[in-house]
Amino acid sequence: MKKRVLFVCTHNSARSQIAEGLLRARHGDRHDVASAGTEPTSVHPMAIQVMAEIGIDISRQQSKHLDTYLGQSFDCVVTVCDQAKASCPFFPGGFKYVHVGFADPSSEEDPKKRLATFRRTRDRMDAWIDANFGGLPEETGTLPGDQ
Repeated sequence: MKKRVLFVCTHNSARSQIAEGLLRARHGDRHDVASAGTEPTSVHPMAIQVMAEIGIDISRQQSKHLDTYLGQSFDCVVTVCDQAKASCPFFPGGFKYVHVGFADPSSEEDPKKRLATFRRTRDRMDAWIDANFGGLPEETGTLPGDQ
């Protein structure tokens, strides 16, 4: 049975969308994944672009409010930004809570550096997701901290 994972950030526009796309593409055979925000806006075009660069299409993903998932249970709720952790330290229906703060790539003020910042965030998230959700083939359904 697949483990359910919810990624949470403030706007559900970049980091949580990237995380959702990465986990679904890399380990979707073992994890049912979703993302949401405490103040959702829309999926950032550069998040879509940097994911497409590695062959993952998140263009159909949509920003959703955390309330969308109230009443549902998740094996793991992961906050990927400090602001979301502060405003949502507990999600009803979450079994395990994990926080890993990734820098907000959309906050890069220099337009010439913004795309590189999105790529760096994507790559860091990819490594973290693989290390924490990948497991060995025979270890289906591992969650961060499961050992």
